[in-house]
Amino acid sequence: MTEYIGLDVSLKETAVSIRRDGKRVWRGKCASDPKTIVDLIRKRAPAAERVVFETGPLSVWFFHALTTMGLPAVCIDARHAKAALDMAANKTDANDADGLAHLAEVGFFREVRVKGFDSMLTRTLVAVRTRLVRISVELSNQIRGIMKTFGLIVRAGKGSRFENSVRELLSDQDELAAVVIPMLQTWSSVRIRAAELTRRLAAMARRSQACRILMSIPGVGTITATSFVTAIEEPSNFRKSRSDGAWLGLTPRRYQSGEVDYEGHISRRGDRHLRGLLYEAATVILTRSSADCDLRVWGLKLREKIGFKRAAVAVARKLAVIMHAMLKTGRPFEQTGQPAA
Repeated sequence: MTEYIGLDVSLKETAVSIRRDGKRVWRGKCASDPKTIVDLIRKRAPAAERVVFETGPLSVWFFHALTTMGLPAVCIDARHAKAALDMAANKTDANDADGLAHLAEVGFFREVRVKGFDSMLTRTLVAVRTRLVRISVELSNQIRGIMKTFGLIVRAGKGSRFENSVRELLSDQDELAAVVIPMLQTWSSVRIRAAELTRRLAAMARRSQACRILMSIPGVGTITATSFVTAIEEPSNFRKSRSDGAWLGLTPRRYQSGEVDYEGHISRRGDRHLRGLLYEAATVILTRSSADCDLRVWGLKLREKIGFKRAAVAVARKLAVIMHAMLKTGRPFEQTGQPAA
């Protein structure tokens, strides 16, 4: 006899439900620690067939820890699980664990590919660097706004030019300087840390053959290439290159029921940050790139028909397809004759 386990994971406690032969045989709670959960499952369900839990903040840690300790862990899409879990009359952790165990038993779930720790570390580096850059921009804008209130207009510029301009304007404004200088020092510190992470990221991209291949595309830089490589991990994870567009939420949503059949806006599913980076790269290709590649020519023709924003989305989707094909073949970007996807 085999058992199927559902785990409703929270920060402190995890609800556990065990099913066998279509019936629940045990349920309870334990600390949200993989080793504690493994010991409980081996005691209560020694013939575990599947251990199912939803995507969440702890899912990467749980998946790798449970798999390393020999359990058949399966991480499933939380959106998919929600439709089944909403059937319960009462929303409780115990009922959610029961529902997940039931899904594990009948096999009605969508398994999610969990990224490796190396990929997650690189993605964390990208995310932290992006956040620090945004904080520095917000602080500089805040400083400019505060000084405008007192008739002090900071000259256009950034970096040391911005800092020198602020200090010059505050040279005879002691009371205002006592308020603004701490913000300026914080801005300078954040900017230095962001630059350090940028250099580290650039060094990682130079050491990566996959990143160097993707960076041969006009408009694709270190951040976009690294984010794409860590999101895809292995090109073999996608059977077809054109599946990347749908996975990143760059394809239109479709609604069909009876006589009604139409396509709406893009689905916006998947990695929001990477989708934004691809859109920025597409914008660069359409506006600032001087390379007359097939992708840019196609995008410019499309812009005349459907407008800039829609054309940029289409170029971003096609760019994702091309980038996956390049990783699969190991060939750099070519101005013409891109590999079919």
